[in-house]
Amino acid sequence: MVRRAMRTEGISDGGQTDNAGRGYETRDLSVRASILFGAFLLLAALLVHLVVWVLYVRFGTEAASTDVRQYPLAQVGRPVLPPEPRLQVQPREDLKALRRQEDAILSSYGWVDRNAGVVRIPVDRAMQLTIERGLLSAQDAAAPGSGNTPPPASRSGRLLETARQ
Repeated sequence: MVRRAMRTEGISDGGQTDNAGRGYETRDLSVRASILFGAFLLLAALLVHLVVWVLYVRFGTEAASTDVRQYPLAQVGRPVLPPEPRLQVQPREDLKALRRQEDAILSSYGWVDRNAGVVRIPVDRAMQLTIERGLLSAQDAAAPGSGNTPPPASRSGRLLETARQ
């Protein structure tokens, strides 16, 4: 009852405390309660850290001890090469090799189709022959016996009923 009396002592008839006129509180915060709260908070934080560390260690050793791979794409043993076509490891060198191969083909003689008698000649020689002989016109290409007869202008490539029979 002593505490109750102390609490009601500062209340006046209007329901306001006597401290309202002073502008500050006259009672201080309990130092003991503040220290106990801080100690409890520190102990709780340490306990949480300890529990998390124990779980981390336990699950880490458990995961390391199991050798079963649960995923079908998990790599086991030596890596397997993916199917063709693969990515280029050295694209610049590959491009240089391709260009050397193409240049060798464009600058040398060789058979395209031996059975049909088709050969390839170097580009420089083909350009020189074109200059010497000139370009073939449509009439030159349609010379008798050349096998390259264009269709008459009236048909423009269409087959007529009489030609099909």
